[in-house]
Amino acid sequence: MANNKMIVDERSRDLGNFLVGRLLPFREKRQVGPFTFIDHMGPAEISEGTYFDVDQHPHIGLCTLTYLLEGEAEHRDSTGAHRIITPGSVNFMTAGKGVTHTERTPIHQRDGGRYRIHGYQVWVALPKELEEMEPTFTYVDKHDLPTWNENGLEFILVAGSGYGRTSPLAVHSPMFMLDITAHTESQLEIQGQVKGEIAFVVVHGTLNDGGEHISQGQMLISKTDNECSVTLTTGTRVLLFGGEPFPEERFMYWNFVSSSKERIEQAKQDWAQKLFPNVPGDTTYIPLPKQHL
Repeated sequence: MANNKMIVDERSRDLGNFLVGRLLPFREKRQVGPFTFIDHMGPAEISEGTYFDVDQHPHIGLCTLTYLLEGEAEHRDSTGAHRIITPGSVNFMTAGKGVTHTERTPIHQRDGGRYRIHGYQVWVALPKELEEMEPTFTYVDKHDLPTWNENGLEFILVAGSGYGRTSPLAVHSPMFMLDITAHTESQLEIQGQVKGEIAFVVVHGTLNDGGEHISQGQMLISKTDNECSVTLTTGTRVLLFGGEPFPEERFMYWNFVSSSKERIEQAKQDWAQKLFPNVPGDTTYIPLPKQHL
């Protein structure tokens, strides 16, 4: 592997009843463009006793992007937003100066049945000048995302701009996130199609790059923006993402991201003192962890 490339393996993290695979951040690379965090949820089967329940917790300085491939999840936040997340649609919550939210298995799936869930939650850091913006929530239906087929590949532009198109999802800095499926073995051309740092998450199948084989559960990062092409074997599905990096370093503690260590310390105190806004009607509370995650 050339020294301008990195291969990352998922690391397991336990969220109570639910195991996730964490891909970003890791010690050698904290961000890819504005992307600071990627969790792979599932694929898993949920049923009574193993429901997906993440109680009320805070964020600052970032946007959460939730993208499901299978199943459903219920989102509520302190802006008053309430949305059932469905496969292929995009939930985008901008935390700004501070927001709280919950993520749960929807009520209609708490009926004793068994349901699949599979997807990704991604954190996108905000530009320094927008870190203290008012919190917002945006939902884009899958039918409104740019979708096209080319050279044996099916493209969905989830967020940002790439391949001469722009997603209707409003983002806050130059970035891209695409969902790409190879219906036949195909070359995925990259040079000139997206701008900034580049990474691939292999959902399933195999991506080949200069003799290296990157498989399901792995991420390939190109530390330069001159990547030309990779090969996807038949049936392979990848998420292609990245963008322009920020000039300032970003710091991260638990659910907080900021260009200022002092701001993160203030957020920690505010959460401990229960000064964040609440999700309407929700009294749950996840305590501040004692250690950096």
